Formats: sequence, C-alpha cells, structure tokens
Amino acid sequence: MPIPGPFEPLAARMRPRRVEEFCGQSHLLAPGKPLWRAITSNALHSMVLWGPPGTGKTTLAMLIARHAEARFLSLSAVLAGVKDIRAAVEEARSTARLEQRRTVLFVDEVHRFNKAQQDAFLPHIESGTLIFIGATTENPAFELNNALLSRARVYVLKPLEGGEVRQVVDAALADPERGLGERPIVFPEPLRDQLAALADGDARRALNLLEIMADLAETRDGAEHIGPAQLEEVLGGALRRFDKGGEVHYDQISALHKAVRGSAPDAALYWLSRMLDGGCDPLYIARRAVRMASEDVGNADPRGLALALDAWDALERLGSPEGELALAQAVTYLACAPKSNAVYVAFQAAMKDARGAGSMPVPAHLRNAPTGLARALGHGRGYRYAHDEPEGYAAGQSYFPRELGGRQYYAPVDRGLEQKIRDKLARLRELDATAAGSPAQDGRRVGGDE
Repeated sequence: MPIPGPFEPLAARMRPRRVEEFCGQSHLLAPGKPLWRAITSNALHSMVLWGPPGTGKTTLAMLIARHAEARFLSLSAVLAGVKDIRAAVEEARSTARLEQRRTVLFVDEVHRFNKAQQDAFLPHIESGTLIFIGATTENPAFELNNALLSRARVYVLKPLEGGEVRQVVDAALADPERGLGERPIVFPEPLRDQLAALADGDARRALNLLEIMADLAETRDGAEHIGPAQLEEVLGGALRRFDKGGEVHYDQISALHKAVRGSAPDAALYWLSRMLDGGCDPLYIARRAVRMASEDVGNADPRGLALALDAWDALERLGSPEGELALAQAVTYLACAPKSNAVYVAFQAAMKDARGAGSMPVPAHLRNAPTGLARALGHGRGYRYAHDEPEGYAAGQSYFPRELGGRQYYAPVDRGLEQKIRDKLARLRELDATAAGSPAQDGRRVGGDE
C-alpha cells in the first residue's frame, strides 16, 4: 500500500502556474507594466518584492523562475544563516556550470537578515551567479542595507481588492484538480463576498479560511452547505491587519496622528478603533496622544496635554477595555481642539541654534551671583528683577548670549489661548521698542539673583 504524501493546503495547491493566472498587482503585471516587460522579455534582474502577507510575493518569484526556465532555490531568513547562503551560491554555480541555467534565489522575509547576512549576497548578485529576489513585509528603505537596495529594484505589491480575492475564492471552488471543484459544495454568493471582504486583501488567508469552512460544511441533500454558521465559526477571530512594530503599525498611527492634526474627530476615532481592534497596545497610543497634544495643539489649548496624560493614567489604572474609553475621550478632544504647532516649530529652531552656535557664554548679567567673588567678577550686574518693573516686565532686558542678538522662535497663532499669548507678546515687544529708544537703564538690580 503506497504511503500517502504530505498534505498540501488549498492555498499551496492553487498557486498560479502562469503569469496570466496571477490575480491582482495589475500595476506591475498588466501588459506593458514594468515587471510584465521584464518577465516577457526574459530580462531578469535582482529585485525586492515588498507587500503585506498573501499578496503573491512567493508565487510571483516562482512564476518568474519558471518563465525564465531558471532553477528556483528558496531560503527563509527566519531559519537560514550565512552557511545556507554559501550553500545556495554553490548550487547556483554548479547549475550554471553543468546545466547552463540561471538560478533564482528567493529569500523570504529578507528583512530579518542582519547586515552581514545581507552583505553576503552582494558579490554574487554583481557577478551574475544568481538572480536575487527578496520578499519583505517591511519598508525596504528602513530594513535593508543601501548596498543591497542599490543592486535590486523594489516592486511594491498591494493588498488585493475584495473583487480580486473573490476571484481567487471562485477559482478554488471551481477547479476540480487542485481546488474543491469535485466536491458538491454550496456556498452562496453573498457569503463569498463576505469572506472576500473579511480576508483583508490576503488571498492565502481567504483560501485557508475557505478550506476550513469546507471541512465544517453541513451535509444535506447530497451537498456540502457552507452557511452563516460556518462563516461565523471560522471568522470569529480578529482578521484585521495590524502588524505590531511593522509597516502597517506605523501607517495606522500616522493616519491617527494626521486625523487629529486635521481636526477630524470621526476619522481619528476610526483609526484609534482599528489599532485597538487589531491588537495594538493602548499604552503605546496613549504615549503618542501626549505627543500629539504638544506638537499639534500646544498652547492653543494647554488642557489637551493634561487630558492626554489623564487618559494615559486612566489606562494604567483600569487596563483594557475600561481604560480605552478615556483614550477615545482624549483623542476626540485633541481632534476638536484649536491647533498650533508654534511651540514645536520654535523648539526645533532653538535646538538648531543650540547645536550649531557653539558654547556661547552666559551673559554676565544673567549669571548666578551667590558669593562675593562672583559679584566682584560682575556676575548679575545689570540684571533687573522683572517683578519690580512696570507691568512686571523689564523692558529692553536681553536674555540671549550677545552673539545671538535677539532671536524670535515662538510665533503664537491666532487660535485658542495663543491669541491672548500673541497679544501679550506683541505688547511686550512694544515696550522693548520704547525702551530701546529711551536713555539706557541704570543697571540697577532689585530682588533675588535667579
């Protein structure tokens, strides 16, 4: 009795065998598009395929090798090391020497290789020993060495549209050889659409879920029925895409921050909900909300920072899900609050001067004078105690190093509390201008040193 071979999942059985069968990525594979031209003209080159799971990175690499009649070797960066890379290179050399065939080396999750491992490919890519195809779910600009990126073209794969996922599902249900076509499965159209939508652009996930639902199908009247009960059982878990610490993670927090900055509370709540629903640590969002309060609301409404900190505190005290409502409150408030990035801009400008202007000494009148020696050296001489000045302001007094003159970093906007701050600063500058045109002050110093 023959020993049965290993089970091959439906998603693996349904891999396209020709480029024409490939579903999605029309921006790369439609006639005349860049990758289509490279494949059809047999002008293979090293490349990096960047996209979320289930968009066809591995399948595309296999199709490229098959179309070029090249040998296909595969490594997983999760398991492989430099030793495995060397072995693959030797196989590629042997194939070129004995069979006069090129070799496509596919490296899955290439972003997991460290710099030394990535560098190990470089001489063999340059010499033409192998065609390198790396697959990654992370932004190559952040995760791959510049030397490797300069030798490989990056192609961006997009999540499949719902209609494209539906095509994959329909093909699997109809194919009698590789799919489920030989089984009398009844799967209503609306439920197929629902599966395609909830697969979140991931064809492999859709096929895996379809296979599970087929196994759970209810047999009656000579057919296997997939109904709402099977769909609900399989789709009960979270399917939304959220990769903690990965590219999608940063895209979603970017969307949340920009919705808050754009005074769009409904959109801000949506992205907050997406991140929480996908498993993001709510304390991470709370930390980012504090940043939003300072960067984008600032002194237009200082209460925003306090509320963001209160939400963070509530989360730590209550945990999830109870504390998440406080986070939603803070995000909504920040989105609705008047906006000002004046403090952010002023801080960046001041830091630029601090880093670039050298170690300029503190002016003598601003130095501390706790001892007789310090006072004899002139420390504190000419300092005017603002509380004893008219309007509580020492008009004309300079607080900058002499070399910098009078900088103006902070420019309050005409929104929220900063309207009043702007008016006050304008008044103080009027007093400075008046003082500049009057006789010099006598340099008296009243009150404390600091």
